[in-house]
Amino acid sequence: MKISSRFAVAVHILSLLAVEKSAHNTSEWIAGSVNTNPVIIRRVIGKLKKAGFLKVRPGSGGAYLIKDLAQITLLDVYHAVEVVKEKELFHLHEQPNPKCPVGANINMILQLTFLRAQAAMEEVLAQVTMQELVACLVEKINGE
Repeated sequence: MKISSRFAVAVHILSLLAVEKSAHNTSEWIAGSVNTNPVIIRRVIGKLKKAGFLKVRPGSGGAYLIKDLAQITLLDVYHAVEVVKEKELFHLHEQPNPKCPVGANINMILQLTFLRAQAAMEEVLAQVTMQELVACLVEKINGE
């Protein structure tokens, strides 16, 4: 099982808005870069807007950043698009056999390990800002 692609799409959108500041960033235009349906882009943009990262121009549309990329971590984006519920990155199997000594205890043991793994992942995401990510992206685009 993979984490929802909404997270990667959200990072893509924010990066695109930062790199292509002068473009008319409509959901259709962004969808062309992400290579997905504009409806998906509008849903993710709605979540990013609710998180206070961007706004959308009324009328002809076009999204633009309102929060400094240095103030947005990957963890902020991850939470904004609600990839998973709090402390539910990993799912436990629901009905192990309670009569089996392993089945009766496995979920409690796994849950502790899974919570530690999720905390470690979130710690890494919290250490990377969108500004750092976009800087690396721009270097790659420029062939540096």
